[in-house]
Amino acid sequence: MHIPENYLSPATCATMIAAMAPVWYVSAKKVKVQIEEKKENLVQLGIGASLVFLIMMFNIPVPGGTTAHGVGAVLLAILLGPYSACLAVTLALVVQAFLFGDGGILCIGANAFNMAFIMPFVGYGIFLICKKIFRKFGDKIGAFAGGYLGIIAASLTCAIELGIQPILFKNSVGQPLYCPYPLKITIPAMVGVHLIIGLVEGGITLAVYAYIKKVAPQTIYHSEDYVKASNVKSERKWSKALLPIIIVALLLCPLGLIASEPAWGEWDGTDIMTQLRKYNLPAVMPKAFTHNNGYHAIFDGYAIPGMSHGVSLALGYILCAASAIIIFLLIAKIIQAIIHKDIRE
Repeated sequence: MHIPENYLSPATCATMIAAMAPVWYVSAKKVKVQIEEKKENLVQLGIGASLVFLIMMFNIPVPGGTTAHGVGAVLLAILLGPYSACLAVTLALVVQAFLFGDGGILCIGANAFNMAFIMPFVGYGIFLICKKIFRKFGDKIGAFAGGYLGIIAASLTCAIELGIQPILFKNSVGQPLYCPYPLKITIPAMVGVHLIIGLVEGGITLAVYAYIKKVAPQTIYHSEDYVKASNVKSERKWSKALLPIIIVALLLCPLGLIASEPAWGEWDGTDIMTQLRKYNLPAVMPKAFTHNNGYHAIFDGYAIPGMSHGVSLALGYILCAASAIIIFLLIAKIIQAIIHKDIRE
């Protein structure tokens, strides 16, 4: 679901960044209040970004010869609140784009709109609705339903962003300049894939939520004991509860390499030509892909130079994930230190 460079027009990219700007602003204001009330929320934000990052590294093969992955945005919305989830997922997307070439730099606004806004807020809303409707196990039903429907909603918005490109942006003879697939192809393809992946997303959301509820219920956003919880104890319980999950996911993340095919809509120029023929569309390379001027990340494709085969490739994948986790925690600690300094002054 990471839209790569060249698939969206600069006008679309600018529009999506403008759409996300107020969301990021409001989220930052809301999270600032949460941090002032419970300072450990900032560390939890860094851990949450790490968890989301790891979940997105597990590529799963789907029918049609492509792959897809979970996101974890609804899980974070339930555990930390939707505003914290928005910032954590955005942070993960920025690191993915700049360091690992996963998603376009110019497309960060669109990718954040889909995965850091639509997904956590829609999923969290469904979670709350299910809690009210179902008296028994309503929260667990809501966790699964929120994760499932949240990622489907995100895939639908992504499909629309891609599908409107050939309608709005084409040359004088009607050939698409950017994404060449119309809505009648993007919507069934994207949503169809995520109807399957949504089962995995819902399962992960339910499993981790049930686990955290059992071992550290007071750390869950707006739970009965949330406000009463001690800052130090909450942070320790949160870290202790998620540490095993982070470690296991880190060690197992090379399994994501098994599914080596790109996700739908993330093909390079060569593969686009193959896909155009597959969908019986004119096999004409969109102009945006003819220049090959896209940003090249240092660790493109989560690969470390010189570690591109066999065991070394898997080790490089783990090192990339570990590096991202360290970055998230460092950012959280630096911001925490700045805030603590401001409070003392």
